Amino acid sequence: MELTAEPCSPVKVEHAEGPFWYGDRLGWVDIMAGRLWLAGYDGKTLTDPRSLQVDRPIGAAVPRVLGGWIIAAGTCFMELDEDGRATALTGDLADASIIRMNDGKCDPAGRFWAGTMAFDETEGAGSLFVFDGSIRTVLDDVTISNGPAWSPDHRTMYYADTPTRRIDVFDYDLDTGEVANRRPFVTVEGGHPDGMTVDDEGFLWQAVWGGGVVHRYAPSGELVGTVRLPVTNVSSCCFGGTDRSTLFITTSQQGLSPQQREAEPDAGRIFRVDPGVTGPLATPFTGAR
Repeated sequence: MELTAEPCSPVKVEHAEGPFWYGDRLGWVDIMAGRLWLAGYDGKTLTDPRSLQVDRPIGAAVPRVLGGWIIAAGTCFMELDEDGRATALTGDLADASIIRMNDGKCDPAGRFWAGTMAFDETEGAGSLFVFDGSIRTVLDDVTISNGPAWSPDHRTMYYADTPTRRIDVFDYDLDTGEVANRRPFVTVEGGHPDGMTVDDEGFLWQAVWGGGVVHRYAPSGELVGTVRLPVTNVSSCCFGGTDRSTLFITTSQQGLSPQQREAEPDAGRIFRVDPGVTGPLATPFTGAR
């Protein structure tokens, strides 16, 4: 499978990440700007984009079953309503002058998993947390936490600590949210693993930061497909649209030189491709406040 994605967003941001489809809207974040973006989709282009802003970086956002969103922002979890009012649900999990939240999403049971990283990418300074009304630390000694994603049978969780260039896999227990038996899945060539999703056939779609591609991996770890983009920094992806058949891909201008920014005018936009498979929509947060 060799495909090419095309830009579909009138909005261009510095560092788009964490896309999710819920209801009839695509959401994504511009991390350092502290913005959650939302837009409709007409089958070709994102429509009526709007954004909500908070006073700290937003690493990830997930829809909330009761309305609004839960966001991993600064170094805590917060709820955000449709009017842009943000309320902290936890205390700071680290020193917010050194550490920030990064990628995350809800597992199939509605728990919010999100990781942290140092602003200067200090090795081992981050962690992976899961929030369901209370906080549990899943991993420490993480450098840049990205993912996770879950298999359709809910028995496997994928995860990447980006500088390792490796995607890892865990055994996952849906009832308890516990993970075990961490082991390497694949080593990514030509860039670094960033955000990810799994399609309905159980294949992993992995955005490759610095590589200008999204890779599709079989459950065996075999690379079976590539989506190419005309930008260097590909940050994450998700399935969406009314029939769940569109792969939306976030991209970034972060770290590009002035010359690269000029050569990549669509860096920072959302891209789309129809890969011929469907994937799950975002699971909303169901945890108690």
